[in-house]
Amino acid sequence: MRLRNKPWADEKLNEFSHYVIANPEEQKGKWQAVFGNDNPLYIEVGTGKGRFITEMAKAHPNVNFIGIEVYKSVIVAALDRVIEADIPNLKLLSVDAADLLKFFAKGEVDRVYLNFSDPWPKTRHAKRRLTYKTFLSIYEDILPQNGEIHFKTDNQGLFESSLKSISEYGMLLSYVSLDLHHSDFEGNIMTEYEEKFSNLGSRIYRMEAQFR
Repeated sequence: MRLRNKPWADEKLNEFSHYVIANPEEQKGKWQAVFGNDNPLYIEVGTGKGRFITEMAKAHPNVNFIGIEVYKSVIVAALDRVIEADIPNLKLLSVDAADLLKFFAKGEVDRVYLNFSDPWPKTRHAKRRLTYKTFLSIYEDILPQNGEIHFKTDNQGLFESSLKSISEYGMLLSYVSLDLHHSDFEGNIMTEYEEKFSNLGSRIYRMEAQFR
């Protein structure tokens, strides 16, 4: 997908620095102080336009949420949602997922959400998938013992490779759905992509995996 450049994005992100944390490396180990409470911290890696993370924050006021999106031209759309929602338990970071260890201390994050990540379908690009072993190692470091990853996608190939990667890493699969919208799973909050693909008849895959 080609992203349209938005030269004004930096200015807007700076204007709303109480929502978009400008220097997150300075908050490493201090996120409870940022939110002003000791509630659990859930992050979404690849938050896109922010529908999922915003609705989750509304639905779970006793959980702190951080949406992470590397593309500033995309995260400004998420920022619009956050501004409109005006909720205290949600922040945004415009950073690369490969650098998460710079921003979160060991065990500081309680759950990681991965929703409709780029599938990187070519074998030579497998290392870029957010469920590749190098990323799993990062998540394991910032999550507590038995910390969880919740993953959704419409891409069967990515789901299969993720199941393989997660199993080979030694994680416990606690939930797997091969057709989420026709399952008995309750409380699902859709992303923009999820609604689009589901309306086109695509099957939605979901898993929950736990480090051991």
